[in-house]
Amino acid sequence: MFVPPPPPTLVQPQSRPPERRRLWWHRLILGLWYRPVEVLDEARDRSAWSAALLLSLISGCIGVLSADAFHGQWAADHGAALQLVGLAVGCVLLASFALGAVTHAIARTLGGNGRFAPTASLFIVLFWVTDLPRLAIASWLPPDSTFIQAATYTTWGFGYVLAVLLIRGQHHLPTHKAAAAISVQMLAALALLRLGPVN
Repeated sequence: MFVPPPPPTLVQPQSRPPERRRLWWHRLILGLWYRPVEVLDEARDRSAWSAALLLSLISGCIGVLSADAFHGQWAADHGAALQLVGLAVGCVLLASFALGAVTHAIARTLGGNGRFAPTASLFIVLFWVTDLPRLAIASWLPPDSTFIQAATYTTWGFGYVLAVLLIRGQHHLPTHKAAAAISVQMLAALALLRLGPVN
């Protein structure tokens, strides 16, 4: 028995959105140096807590191990020196999370619509990615040397630009508002974390 075909319909089957490939932390970290715009666009609306945690731990350890206070404490008491490392790294983790959280909060206050986890975690990642070269150099050279100061301002400026691109993309803000959302945090980081306390 012949069965007529069903009448045509105007309802089109829903197509699946293309799957986004996983953004591995090493691609994120290295890509921020040689293709930052593409990587930030690929990382949009993605969390990167594992990379943020890894970079915070590495940066905290480098900063503590290169300090004269640690060397003196290590010579006197190994156990106390290790406790100092743990305390310092914990403070770095808390400070990093605070920087990311404050950045997200300010961006939302200025009219942004991004989510917390991608904004905070990616801000931590790019902050420490851009600061790692300075930390590595400062572990070998005196902190008041001209080369260290030049590296400080260069890496800070690069991090500032990346942070503006991040907030602009994550929160769909104009450039001037994205810059305003990160200015206080980046200036505070430049004064306290990178240049050190004023003697």
